[in-house]
Amino acid sequence: MKSKHIILAVLFVFPLVGTFAQQAPNAFSIEVISTFDYPGTGNSTLPQKINEKGDIVGVYLDSNLVSRGFVRFKNGSFSAPIVDPNDTVGFTEGRGINNSGLVCGDYIGSDGINSHGFFLSGGTFTDYDVPGAPSTAVLGLNDPGDFAGAFDPDGSGILLAFISVGGTLTSFSVPAAISTLAYEITNSKQLTVGYYIDSSGILHGYYRDSSGTLHFPIDPSGSVGTVLFGANNRNWVAGRYADSSGATHGLFFVPPGTFITFDYPGSTFTSLNGISSQGNICGRYVDASGIAHGFLARVTGTPPTKQAGPEMKAFDSRSLVTPLNPSPSAWGDAMPVR
Repeated sequence: MKSKHIILAVLFVFPLVGTFAQQAPNAFSIEVISTFDYPGTGNSTLPQKINEKGDIVGVYLDSNLVSRGFVRFKNGSFSAPIVDPNDTVGFTEGRGINNSGLVCGDYIGSDGINSHGFFLSGGTFTDYDVPGAPSTAVLGLNDPGDFAGAFDPDGSGILLAFISVGGTLTSFSVPAAISTLAYEITNSKQLTVGYYIDSSGILHGYYRDSSGTLHFPIDPSGSVGTVLFGANNRNWVAGRYADSSGATHGLFFVPPGTFITFDYPGSTFTSLNGISSQGNICGRYVDASGIAHGFLARVTGTPPTKQAGPEMKAFDSRSLVTPLNPSPSAWGDAMPVR
């Protein structure tokens, strides 16, 4: 199933007539190239990250809400379901993939409560837990093999973010946050992105620079809950935010303060999850029946250097469907969101 749509940020205030054939050179847009679903009837498809080759890692949920990881290769074919050998409860997630094809993710063990990280290479699983922590999730990794995630140090359910760089583990949290999670670290280590939960249970994006300084909150105008999922080597960031009407919007962010909204046409739930240095984006939207579908999109042109005004959604026919995760209350536990 393939489709093409173009969403343009309004950088100039004048009426648009007809098609976008006359758009200015280097005008910024996000173009949907294709949509896809993990094979099988009734599956919800939740892409998570994309590498420079165009391979996408993600999660699918079957009709019984069993969670499995997958890789969608650049040629459009899919891997067999990714299931950690120690997953006995039907919960394995693919979260990150680098250019060597190394996959990271998390699963829930036999206790049905605590999550554990894993790496998958050439069919071999290697489980990973932060030393001494009952619960760990590995949420992203880069080409040198550094990785990012979150862990519960004491079983309290309060998560700390971590990065592992060259084998050295560093944990951190946003001040006064009740949980902090790290989702991606770039090859240059200049940028780590994720989200935190404040004392009121509201989600906010943050980024951590190469000096270790945390920048927060990262919230576009109108947000009542923001998550940053992916970053590339150009410091472009993919994520999503919810608004007070119950809609969830895809978010393209360039630090320190450029926000661009992306809505999949006809859906009230859009999430941008991974972005490559070529500007390829993987994400998902939710249809009228509540099923999530993956899509591959592409950035063209040059992102604006200042925050854009309200976005012109040229093909947006907003549905009245209640989206998945319509508000932060649906994101409000400490488990990593997808």
